[in-house]
Amino acid sequence: MAETKDCHGNTIPVYAKGTVGANTIVKGAVPEGSVFSIKVNVTAKQKSLPVAGQFYMLRATKGKCLLGRPISVYHTEILGESKTEKGRLDASIEFLILKKGKGTTELCELEKNDSVDILGPLGNIFPDPKNVKLEKKITSNKNISSKSGAKNSTKKICIIGGGIGVAPVSGFAETLEPKTYDFYACFKSGKYGVKNVKAKKLIVTTDDGSVGIKGMLSAALDEKKISEYDIVYACGPLPMLSYVQSICKAANVKSYLSMESRMACGMGVCLGCTIETVDGYKRCCKDGPVFEGDKLIFLKPSACAEQVVAARKNKNVKPDLSVKIRDVVLKNPVIGSSGTFGFGTEYKDVFDVNKLGGISSKGLTLEPRQGNSGIRLWETPSGLMNSIGLQNPGIPHFIEHELPEMLKLKAVTIANLSGSSLETYIEGAKLLDKTDVPIIELNISCPNVSAGGAALGMSCEMAGSATKAIRKVTEKPLIVKLTPQASDVAGVALSCIEAGADGIVLCNSFQGVAIDIEKGRPVFDKVKAGFGGPAVRPIALRLVYEVCTAIRKLPKDKQVPVIAIGGIATWQDAVEFIMAGATAVQVGTNTFANPNSMIEIIDGLKEFMKRKGFNTIEDFRGCAL
Repeated sequence: MAETKDCHGNTIPVYAKGTVGANTIVKGAVPEGSVFSIKVNVTAKQKSLPVAGQFYMLRATKGKCLLGRPISVYHTEILGESKTEKGRLDASIEFLILKKGKGTTELCELEKNDSVDILGPLGNIFPDPKNVKLEKKITSNKNISSKSGAKNSTKKICIIGGGIGVAPVSGFAETLEPKTYDFYACFKSGKYGVKNVKAKKLIVTTDDGSVGIKGMLSAALDEKKISEYDIVYACGPLPMLSYVQSICKAANVKSYLSMESRMACGMGVCLGCTIETVDGYKRCCKDGPVFEGDKLIFLKPSACAEQVVAARKNKNVKPDLSVKIRDVVLKNPVIGSSGTFGFGTEYKDVFDVNKLGGISSKGLTLEPRQGNSGIRLWETPSGLMNSIGLQNPGIPHFIEHELPEMLKLKAVTIANLSGSSLETYIEGAKLLDKTDVPIIELNISCPNVSAGGAALGMSCEMAGSATKAIRKVTEKPLIVKLTPQASDVAGVALSCIEAGADGIVLCNSFQGVAIDIEKGRPVFDKVKAGFGGPAVRPIALRLVYEVCTAIRKLPKDKQVPVIAIGGIATWQDAVEFIMAGATAVQVGTNTFANPNSMIEIIDGLKEFMKRKGFNTIEDFRGCAL
């Protein structure tokens, strides 16, 4: 593939900040507002401007996403010589962006004059048809005419774009002489991105028949019709590209396919965007994105879980979000986590806490505690460190004052029981057993106390012994909150279940250290502190996955629910944990960032279940195991 190079043969990507010149909704895209046209104004040397087929890594400067997103160039317009930088040009680079995930959403929400981090142009380009050497066509299909390679001036060109993939091939079409190519544009519904196309024939297909031919690409182009062309250029979803490859191979037609893959750098360094080819793995960003079609190996996409497939049959679903912890029913699986939600009443003026499935109280000890000295909170990227030290009024005070108010709420009350020794745990459990509290959460995982807490949850033996001791003094449903610091978390969970736990809560804060670089000293008096927030979510998800896998191997009557905790901020996060086997989820740190997050999770779960056809949480719980 050809690349944009300098006089030394090196590609010329530039990392800079562009300015949004315009950001508008693309008309014709369905649903409306799903595709945006963003024009980014840049000042660059001529050699640093993009060539059709290339892409940029784009990131909203004010956005929260770590990585840029690879976006193909749709159209480039030179505005003139720069008035401020000699020898450079002012240009407007237009991108079509499908609003899909967090990164593209942040880009689509940019306003005029907002800043954009840009790295590019990157990747190779579509080869000029005049420079493509063709081989004699040979085919055994009698219905397909055989013909020898055409001369450059008479090559018949076919360009195919599918969905947002019309952007790079439309940009390429602009570089060709008008009326020298045919253009196929395929969409699920509607039509967009072809305003600059000046094709001999423009054929549009839509799955729903809203524009042009009804059906996918195969409704307009097959092996016989593709044989009429000498070269095919295409970009779109993988199933479409796989189809293009197959009919081109059958008809012995040269094809160039523009691929896409998840990327981190765009520079060929991270090796995260590799594409499988007959010549081994190739980097989509550096060796591509344009590849010779017959070099690519298209793998079958992974199949959906059986539960997901079965649910598609369900229509007009009215989701039931209720879950059970032993004999206690929670109306939904969303629980306010201990230590981040007080006693529930503190937030009742901010949102309707009665909509929650449950509320886990502030960590409670037999005696009142003042907590740790010094700094207690320290924000980190995508997380929060804390060294509170279980400050609480003590269980007797809780029983007399806070518990009655919690029980008035419609959310199920969960008393989080901690202690400085096993004896104080036992005495606290005895007091709670005499109350109307529905569930006790045994906290053997607090990272911020010198005695008790996480020390009891580090080994199978100690965790099992603690659970057994509490089980002896209460008949109430008992769930055990574990630390992620144990060397064998799954083993600890199984020991707790064997000792009588009715559920496992996983996982409490991770331990971390922060340094005050101005003082050259640890931030926290106890040096180590608890760390939570979105940054820990993938690790917490891994632990939940492992524990749920281990529990699933137990006899049915021994299996207990897992309540997941760890960086949960959105309904998508909650779905991940439930698919990993969790019955319910607790939301902690994100309540500080967005007090409405738990309500948004409940609403999001409900809509997700409607869309996917799930009647209950059990319909998709553990489907990823």
